[in-house]
Amino acid sequence: MNYLVLLRHGESQWNLENRFTGWVDVDISERGEKEAIEAGNLLKEKNFKFDHLFTSVLKRAIRTADIVFSVAGYEEIPTARDKALNERHYGALQGLNKAETAKKYGDEQVHLWRRSYDIPPPKDVTELNPDGFSESLKDTAARTIPYYTENIEQLVKAGKNILITAHGNSLRSLVMYLDNLSKEQVLELTIPTGAPLVYEFENGKIIRKYYLK
Repeated sequence: MNYLVLLRHGESQWNLENRFTGWVDVDISERGEKEAIEAGNLLKEKNFKFDHLFTSVLKRAIRTADIVFSVAGYEEIPTARDKALNERHYGALQGLNKAETAKKYGDEQVHLWRRSYDIPPPKDVTELNPDGFSESLKDTAARTIPYYTENIEQLVKAGKNILITAHGNSLRSLVMYLDNLSKEQVLELTIPTGAPLVYEFENGKIIRKYYLK
């Protein structure tokens, strides 16, 4: 048996402030550090060991992984960081307070941007979005899932133990693929910060899935 562990970064400063973060490179909060420490302790306590680490290029994911490795006493292992694992890009909404955005655009519209599968946020050019870019969950999955199938899946099938430290929406995309969820089912999925989600494999097939407690 081998395993794949998906870990959403600890609470970020903008999670705390209820802001749309996306690709803005915000650090984790004090609570986020505690969540990462707790995740590291859980993984150590349950004797998890890893052969490969994958993270996004954003500091909240990298810092979470660094804390986990320090707390668990892991030695350095092959590590890849790629923007394919980055959070969904929230376009012109990046940096805005979610409650204030709902007041401005209406709850229904903001809910569509946040929870629809294929409707991206506004693509306006702003200080935090100079390229006028934005992504739906479908767009995020279109980069995250191919990265997994091309770079990680063969390692899992070869019996390697993998840790991926990334973000709510990039990890939702991976769970959608791993669990074969429909686009309607994935919209109901929420991945908590700092909680290791374990997939156990035998002969390349998932045999068990659970959050580490």
